[in-house]
Amino acid sequence: MSEYDPQYIKPADPVKRRRGIYILPNLFTTASLFAGFYAIVQAMNGRYEYSAVAIFIAMVLDGLDGRVARLTHTQSAFGAEFDSLSDMVSFGAAPALIAYEWAMRGLGKWGWIAAFIYCAGAALRLARFNTNLGTVDKRYFQGLPSPAAAALVAGLVWVATDNGYTGPDMRWAAFVITLFAGLTMVSNVKFWSGKDINLRRSVPFIVIFGFVLAFVAVSVNPPVVLFSLFVAYGLSGYVMWLVRFSRQKPQSPSPPPPEA
Repeated sequence: MSEYDPQYIKPADPVKRRRGIYILPNLFTTASLFAGFYAIVQAMNGRYEYSAVAIFIAMVLDGLDGRVARLTHTQSAFGAEFDSLSDMVSFGAAPALIAYEWAMRGLGKWGWIAAFIYCAGAALRLARFNTNLGTVDKRYFQGLPSPAAAALVAGLVWVATDNGYTGPDMRWAAFVITLFAGLTMVSNVKFWSGKDINLRRSVPFIVIFGFVLAFVAVSVNPPVVLFSLFVAYGLSGYVMWLVRFSRQKPQSPSPPPPEA
């Protein structure tokens, strides 16, 4: 299920909704699944830069399917399950296989262990996310979202290949990033979800200008800018945890009650 914008929340009322398969939102989900599968195929063919770009395309498509479902009122239980399985391929199996084929094959068992930890972390992350819908604070994610974890792995591949580095040159960096992303997905560290942003509310002109600058920055050097953004996001949860931990003051014991 799309973790940045969960779309298919099952209703709590006992009224059964009409079962059906809607074409429009599931077309976006299918396209996201195809992008993840395409990334795996290109990694097997040694075209790792195409694989990394396909992961980012899958992220965009994954964020659109639910929004389309909400706007067209075509949410369904089938769409929820299909979207979750698509995420497991595009953001779980695909990044793990790309990282292993690109850089970690030469590490022997340590390489495939790190890839498996990432893949298992993505599966556990998606399962926990689906079961915790409606019971957690929507302002924060519990653990790193799987699309962001996939962007960390794919972003490293994209930046390295774009600057002339080969997989064996970056094998330990790939090992650290893959292991970090896999473990952070199943951690209890909170990450800002952005769901408290009201897109229908009017904003100052400077905000729109900021979006323009962001698009310009991405267009100048997409791999470096996108990878830097997701590295900052991947570290933001730990930064917020340290800030909250530092603000917690030890409580002094309460004085005993006065004697009668």
